[in-house]
Order: sequence, then C-alpha cells, then structure tokens
Amino acid sequence: MKTILQVEDDPNDVFLFKHAMNKVGLTNPVQIATDGQEAIDYLYGEGKFADRAKFPYPCLVLLDLKLPFVMGLEVLRWIRKQHGKALPVIVLTASAEEVDIATAYRLGANGFLTKPSEIRKLEEMVKAIKDFWLTQNVLPQTSSPDACTEGTVNRVYRVEGFVANPLPAVTGKRPNEWPYNVEVIS
Repeated sequence: MKTILQVEDDPNDVFLFKHAMNKVGLTNPVQIATDGQEAIDYLYGEGKFADRAKFPYPCLVLLDLKLPFVMGLEVLRWIRKQHGKALPVIVLTASAEEVDIATAYRLGANGFLTKPSEIRKLEEMVKAIKDFWLTQNVLPQTSSPDACTEGTVNRVYRVEGFVANPLPAVTGKRPNEWPYNVEVIS
C-alpha cells in the first residue's frame, strides 16, 4: 500500500487526520514531517530518511503552509523543481487567504483544501482524498523535465531566423543581455 507524506507541525491536526482516516477506512501508511526542511529531507531520501524501505517515497503529499524552518510554499516550489516521478501535492492548511490559494496553484499545487473545524467535515474531506487521489487518479510514471511548472509559460522564439524552444544559452539572463536577435512568436 502506498505511503502518504503529511507535512504538519501541529500534533493535534495529525491526530485528527489519522482519526478521520480510520473512520473512513483509509489504511494507507502515513509518514509525518513536522517542518518544511524535514519534508524536503524525506522526499530527497536524505539523512534519517535515506532508508526507502522504512521511509518509502510517497504517492501523495499533504502540505501545510505555515511550517517551521522552511514554509510550505517553499517546499512546494522545491518539489516542483525536482524531476522524476510525478507527485501530487495537496495543500491542507488553515488558511483560506486568496493570496495563499493563488500562490499555491501558481507553484504547482494539485489541490488546496482548508482544514475544517468540524470532525464530520474533516472525515468527508479525507474520504474525498481517498476516493479521488488514492483510488481514481492516475499519474504518469515520470514527469517531463519540459513540463510547464511554477507559472512558467513555454514560449517559442525566432532566433536569428531559427525557431527555438526553449531559448538556448539565456537562462538567468535578461532579454537585453541575450546574444541573439530574438522575436517571440507564440
């Protein structure tokens, strides 16, 4: 059975989530990272998380935003910069701020859920996670390094008569520093 990584610093929220899991029959093992750096270390398989038999790569990340050391949005940004397996990330947080929602989706979150205050509603949310993300959802085996992430728009450029995507030898440079005559064509 595939592992879920819950990135949550509040032990009460961890307890309530596990209780809701039990109520709806969600039996996937859950690993807990209590801060953002621990989540990155877990996903990278570094330090105490190097043993993948004991700390398997998760099939789903439930990510809180307000975390010690490395904030949730920075963890999300780090995840989306990694290449390899596709990894669904659901932001599960107390925040309902529009700026948090918009930023999370811009950085590549697959979903944004606000923690409910009623246990019945939490159980419904956990059942929905189980039914969709752990039962119905299908992922590619690998993610493409050319995939559009972090709000990036893939564009096609005409470079001195040649068409290029992405633009070669300009990473990190401003357009006025590019060594080409460039025209954006899409």
